[in-house]
Amino acid sequence: MMYITILVCAGITFSLRAFPFLCFRKREMPAWLHQLGQQLPSAIMAILVVYCLKDIVNFSSSGKAQVLASIVVIVTYKWKHNTFYSILSGTICNMIFLHLL
Repeated sequence: MMYITILVCAGITFSLRAFPFLCFRKREMPAWLHQLGQQLPSAIMAILVVYCLKDIVNFSSSGKAQVLASIVVIVTYKWKHNTFYSILSGTICNMIFLHLL
């Protein structure tokens, strides 16, 4: 049952990622969709940073680690424009900061 669930999830994920390429294979993508594709990753990163910082009540060591890791995420995203790299570097820095602070 678990393998079927994994296969179904993989199939849905692949279909959703392949759909735009199949849909716009023979024609040009509309301007509004192209603009959305350029602005959406930055908006998602901003929402993730705000969501990660929503539970900080006081500046304990974990709060400081989260703020510093969020700054790392923002800087690396602005630098590399790579969501995976930014989240990975923020996670690693958060773990390091939690042990150091």
